[in-house]
Amino acid sequence: MQIAVIALGKIGLPLAVQFADAGHDVVGVDINPEVVAAVNEAREPFPGEAHLQEKLEALVPAGRLRATTDYAEAVPAADAVVLVVPLFVDDNTWEPDFAWMDRATRSLGEHLRADTLVSYETTLPVGTTRGRWKPMLEQTSGLVEGRDFHVVFSPERVLTGRVFADLRKYPKLIGGLSKEGAARAKAFYESVLEFDERPDLQRPNGVWDLGSAEAAELAKLAETTYRDVNIGLANQFARFADRTGIDIYKVIEASNSQPYSHIHRPGIAVGGHCIPVYPRLYLATDSEASIVRTARVMNASMPQNLVDDAVRTLGSLEGLSAVVLGAAYRGGVKETAFSGVFPTVDALRAAGANVTVHDPLYSDEELERFGFAPHHLGEPADVVVVQADHREYRDLGAIDFPNVRLLVDGRNVTEPGRWLGTPRLVVGAGGVDGPSFAAGGAHG
Repeated sequence: MQIAVIALGKIGLPLAVQFADAGHDVVGVDINPEVVAAVNEAREPFPGEAHLQEKLEALVPAGRLRATTDYAEAVPAADAVVLVVPLFVDDNTWEPDFAWMDRATRSLGEHLRADTLVSYETTLPVGTTRGRWKPMLEQTSGLVEGRDFHVVFSPERVLTGRVFADLRKYPKLIGGLSKEGAARAKAFYESVLEFDERPDLQRPNGVWDLGSAEAAELAKLAETTYRDVNIGLANQFARFADRTGIDIYKVIEASNSQPYSHIHRPGIAVGGHCIPVYPRLYLATDSEASIVRTARVMNASMPQNLVDDAVRTLGSLEGLSAVVLGAAYRGGVKETAFSGVFPTVDALRAAGANVTVHDPLYSDEELERFGFAPHHLGEPADVVVVQADHREYRDLGAIDFPNVRLLVDGRNVTEPGRWLGTPRLVVGAGGVDGPSFAAGGAHG
């Protein structure tokens, strides 16, 4: 097959590579000429995706994969077009911003030919594929969906850093606007993907047709919103545990020993492209989802809550030096999308602290581009806040931060023995562990 992939980001490029690796001819389209140049040079444009570089080195010279900024070079010859263009959500209104996807869809429609399968993999509010993309493609192409071409929704279900493994591990969900479109999508994805055996599933791993685009849209929103709601519940439990001197981690371990309980871990922030965003996409079409909204608000409030705890413990942060450990949204991943570092730094600054940021994955220059003053281990700090669970932070202790007066561990990764003599506030661990000395009172 001839396949076009629209948007060569951290999901789109591995998908294009996967399709080419399965024996098809793939052209990727991206608006960033630097990304296009990197792909055509068989050079990964972003680090951290397992096996991506070695696959590019094999596929690009063989002529199975190339990139362009021009839709006219990719779309007209394609038997299938897969779109993975980013969809943004307004931080204030929580409304989706379709600007990039609208432009990509119109550009696709202008070059669309008959008998093409179009698959949207970007996570969408329920009803978007049928209500927005279908009429937009018909209008720009002059073709009729369901007769001249077919549109399906098939959500990406992978994590950056392990895309190729996840493509094999999880069923590929599809939902068409017609039975014929769904059949075409099933045949397409079966030709480009291979699946691991999953004896834990009730039916064989592979391409699963959910019956409609709306069902497939909801499936992706449901599986990610579930995680946000679960973490919100864990954070609610953690806040109560801190007020009452209970270690929530022992409670969660005990609860989850029973097979019907699957409580997640609490933490200072929920970051990344998915979990903080997709509940808002769900809320865009279900205004009555009060549970989803409450959980999202709870998780978004955690950085401020922990900074407030630090203020109560020390009496004030005015003029103190505070270092935030971790710019990344999660350990081991060089990505700051919706990272808790931003609200944590804002809350510390609002409390009067002089804030620096450390992250082993980022250079000083990169941190400065985010507006952060870099911190170097061994420099003094009054307050240390663990924001990302990088493995390196497990080995740090008070000796690495001369004059430290308080540790706020937002991920429960530090070793108590390395912080002897320093008050240690771990989210959900029952309050402050260590010397109780603060004006305003340490709790726990």
